[in-house]
Amino acid sequence: MFTRRKALGLFGCAALAASATGGEAFAAEEDKVVRSDAEWRRMLTPDQYAILRRDGTERPFTSPLLHEARKGTFACAGCDSDLFSSSTKYDSGTGWPSFWAPLDHAVSEKEDRSYGMARTAVSCRRCDGHLGHVFNDGPRPTGLRYCMNGVALKFKAA
Repeated sequence: MFTRRKALGLFGCAALAASATGGEAFAAEEDKVVRSDAEWRRMLTPDQYAILRRDGTERPFTSPLLHEARKGTFACAGCDSDLFSSSTKYDSGTGWPSFWAPLDHAVSEKEDRSYGMARTAVSCRRCDGHLGHVFNDGPRPTGLRYCMNGVALKFKAA
């Protein structure tokens, strides 16, 4: 049974952790974008919803962002959070917009074993929208290829 005493105890522990980390524990949670499934369906196109909220994948070579070469920032189509700088974008030849590094603290990663493969899924840290996958066959300096679904992104020109 969850009592008020337990709630206050948990709150106290969270406050102590936040003070020890300079408030980062609270800042990260305050920054989160949380919407109901119905809200996501209303605000996203069907393709964006399928990818961002249901871990889908767009067909290769279909994204208008694939050949985007202007200076700027690639942001999450779900919450507008900045994710990648155009300075890290490159042509991987795979048919999806690819980057060798995300912006600091912009994405989260988790193991994905769907379709009988072991991969690393990449999501927007702010809204948990699925963006694509990261592979270790990219260029220097990181050796990583963040292979993103273009429909999950939007471009902000500098």
